[in-house]
Amino acid sequence: MLKVKNISFSYSNEVLNNISFTANKGDYIAVVGESGCGKSTLLEIIYGLLHIEKGTVFWNNTKLLGPTFNLIPGEGFMKYLPQDFDLMPYITVEENVGKNLSYLDKNRSKRIAELLEVVDMSNFLKTKVVNLSGGQKQRVAIAKVLAKEPEVLLLDEPFSHIDNFRKNKLRRSLFKYLKSQNILCIVATHDTTDALSFANEIIVLKDAKIEAQGTPETIYNKPKNAYVASFFNEINKVPSKISGVKNKQLFYPNEIKIVENSALKVTVTSSYFKGSYYLIEVEFKGKTLFIESECSIENDEVVFIEFN
Repeated sequence: MLKVKNISFSYSNEVLNNISFTANKGDYIAVVGESGCGKSTLLEIIYGLLHIEKGTVFWNNTKLLGPTFNLIPGEGFMKYLPQDFDLMPYITVEENVGKNLSYLDKNRSKRIAELLEVVDMSNFLKTKVVNLSGGQKQRVAIAKVLAKEPEVLLLDEPFSHIDNFRKNKLRRSLFKYLKSQNILCIVATHDTTDALSFANEIIVLKDAKIEAQGTPETIYNKPKNAYVASFFNEINKVPSKISGVKNKQLFYPNEIKIVENSALKVTVTSSYFKGSYYLIEVEFKGKTLFIESECSIENDEVVFIEFN
């Protein structure tokens, strides 16, 4: 079990304040928040790259001491992949992944092939890294950090350079592999698809503190505030006295319906095609709302709505 307890950290200003959580082997913890909220710093502290004056990190009841006590920063049972992934450009993909494997290992070639299959890079085995795209390099970097079978994997924006059509397949393949190997994975991400679809727990950071923490279902369906909800969709803030829905002021676009007639009248200002639906922007009592619709609606058209 990983236990992060009451961690605080500052540069010239406070970056993290009293952060605590626990995670078990095989878990996937997603850390989300706006840029500069401390996501990357949290991963660096856990890995042991930054010294903390306040708080502790434990792994299986052993206190991790950080760079002040370790000659070489970092923990052997962990692997950390930062946003500027570390690869050697003038050797092949195979050689880069193999850097973390012993040449005496009889299964070395098989292991490299297995990892490249996980990240969908099998066809680039003999390609030099310098000839790869940014997204391909990122996939090789993921395979490289997995090579030594870490117990804990820390990933900072692991899919930021990868095209959407490959990203979905890679996410499924990678997180399925990590679960099968019982590897704890903590991911700092702006991509909430990672968090909602695969995470066991989501931690939302704001102003150096944990703003919200819970399962994806809880965080999405019962967001603490508009800041938390805004990571997952457009958000509409409407008082209960207007919406008619007690104890609820935050509404996702799919929670507002266009109906034939109601007491609530809005004017359409824009329609955005989203594939399976249209996102309709409307003006309502001097404010902007977003509503899902099966079809596009002309600008300036007046329609009626109701809140679920």
